[in-house]
Amino acid sequence: MYEIRIHSRGGQGGVTAARMMATAAVKDGKFATACPFYGAERRGAPIVSFVRIDDAPVRIYSQINKPDMIVILDPTVMDTVNVLDGLKEGGSIFINTHDDVDFPAGFKVYKADLTGIALRENLVVAGSPIVNTPVIGALAKLGLFSRESGVKAITETFADPRNTAAAKAAYEEVIV
Repeated sequence: MYEIRIHSRGGQGGVTAARMMATAAVKDGKFATACPFYGAERRGAPIVSFVRIDDAPVRIYSQINKPDMIVILDPTVMDTVNVLDGLKEGGSIFINTHDDVDFPAGFKVYKADLTGIALRENLVVAGSPIVNTPVIGALAKLGLFSRESGVKAITETFADPRNTAAAKAAYEEVIV
């Protein structure tokens, strides 16, 4: 089973991104669950979401303490949350940034400027760039699910073509 923990802020679309990731994996013939964890948070508060993907039915619907991958949709979350807590040795980190970020040795680090992509596509709600659809494109590039299934998951969730355009841009721009 491949387990992913997503760190975001309320209003960025992290919970919806988790749901679309699970949907894309299912479209590829896998089994998947998506589970958010938050209380009465408001826009901007740290949020954590979880995704499990497997070839067999997934019967676990809970927090993930030892993920294979960490997805960081807002790097400022790292100022208040230990996002690497429990990340398996040799695990992967995907971060939304255009800057260089230092992580401890032993992890595979990938990045893309999802915020910049969202701004270019005018994917903004209440003044905040929405990075949930671009991250689907980036994670498809990393092989979590196919690009086609990622696009289908997005179009089933959002009709606006800017969302698929942002995902396609992130697929091309992710630094592997």
